[in-house]
Amino acid sequence: MARVLISMPEDFLSKIDQVADDEKRSRSELIREALRTYIYKQKVRQSTTSARNAEILESLLE
Repeated sequence: MARVLISMPEDFLSKIDQVADDEKRSRSELIREALRTYIYKQKVRQSTTSARNAEILESLLE
């Protein structure tokens, strides 16, 4: 697995560590899940936008 170095404010890191501790998970596991969720939501948004654009184009062509 690749390693990534990121910078963030200490208070934000503390919040991440608190959530990870509460959920009995590692910091890395929590951040990986957050990024997977973000990527999934972006794909859904893009798909929704594409479908909306297709509907607009279809209505213009009628």
